[in-house]
Amino acid sequence: MIDLYYWTTPNGHKITLFLEETGLPYEIHPINIGKGDQFDPAFLKIAPNNRIPAIVDQAPADGGAPIPVFESGAILMYLAEKTGQFLPSDVRGRTETSQWLFWQMGGLGPMAGQNHHFVQYAPERIPYAMERYVKETARLYAVMNKRLADRAFLAGDAYTIADMACYPWVVPHERQQQDMTRFPHLQRWFDSIADRPATRRAYALADKINQKPVMDEDAKKVMFGQDASAVDRQ
Repeated sequence: MIDLYYWTTPNGHKITLFLEETGLPYEIHPINIGKGDQFDPAFLKIAPNNRIPAIVDQAPADGGAPIPVFESGAILMYLAEKTGQFLPSDVRGRTETSQWLFWQMGGLGPMAGQNHHFVQYAPERIPYAMERYVKETARLYAVMNKRLADRAFLAGDAYTIADMACYPWVVPHERQQQDMTRFPHLQRWFDSIADRPATRRAYALADKINQKPVMDEDAKKVMFGQDASAVDRQ
């Protein structure tokens, strides 16, 4: 029913977490972003920003033609609405969930992503950039930790797409130079999600698809340094 265009990144993991939780039938189409699969014209018709993940719903609710969706937050909302799961239907619960989902999309993901880039991948060690993004990642972790002090999950007592969006960005906390002992409520939340059977299945699947997770120099050339001309050539 769902064609998933995927690679083993935090944004990719968001979608496999959801699909494994719900049991919605899906087929993975690996998009090896280190080899440039994201620039294939067929993929660009689905995901014009040449980024994973993307989906095509072969059986949309309106019974019409297949629906392509790109951007991980949009995909989570689409799938939650399709299945009626992990997104509350009441206005208060839906608002709580959506605002933490967008918090991840606009904050945790981009800032942790810059942390990854400058701490691990940048060819030049830039102390200011490294310190800035490590500190901002810590601040965002602290926001989550405070939020989770009096509730099980980010939107309340129930596990939602907001948690699915945030969890994969906390998995690499050691590479982000974050000490989880500073964030006990976040650690409790993290452990509870890690222990879910669907989470274990999703990450086991990732291990099978990408058995060489370390980015080599050729992959860095493909991944980094794109400008407007890269879009013009597509």
